[in-house]
Amino acid sequence: MDNENKKILTSKADLWTVPNLLTYFRFVLVVPFVILFLSEKYLYAAICIGLSGLSDCLDGFFARRLNQVTQLGKLLDPIADKITLISVMFCMAFYAPNVIPILVILIAKDVIMLLGGVSLLKRRITPPAAEWFGKLATIVFYFAVCIIVFMKAVINYENILVDDILLSITAVVMLYALYRYSKIYRALIKEDKAKKAEKINQ
Repeated sequence: MDNENKKILTSKADLWTVPNLLTYFRFVLVVPFVILFLSEKYLYAAICIGLSGLSDCLDGFFARRLNQVTQLGKLLDPIADKITLISVMFCMAFYAPNVIPILVILIAKDVIMLLGGVSLLKRRITPPAAEWFGKLATIVFYFAVCIIVFMKAVINYENILVDDILLSITAVVMLYALYRYSKIYRALIKEDKAKKAEKINQ
């Protein structure tokens, strides 16, 4: 294991940075969100997911503002995103079964990204930090879910067409993010192979 990956696992100072505390908060919010949503307390569930989305935006801001960008944060941030998104998708499948095909696309995208991250770690390559297109996809997803839940919980209005449109837009944005991240992953692997080849030739 190289020094960079050791740092991910052993740097205790990284555990309690402001951005990482916000990331832990996102992990914690998953449980009450699922319980509240399945209990049909949609307004409180929407508050949980809204807080999760807000903390997701703030962790990157504080990481740069406080100079607290850490390897641990780079690793945990996308994991928190994926767990939250998959939890929301699971709940949405119960709420609106008609959107399951779209949710399958979104879940497939997240699984592919997780496998890509694991592949990089196996190669001892640090996964890339979240990019703007990844954050945009997350924000669009949170926005779509909050609108759908708000319509049912607050104004008691259901419109399957609106649900489909919102989630379809989310799927397009997320697939674009997957495409952009796949280019970064390929570039990292290519760079790693070139470095290894250079060492062999020395």
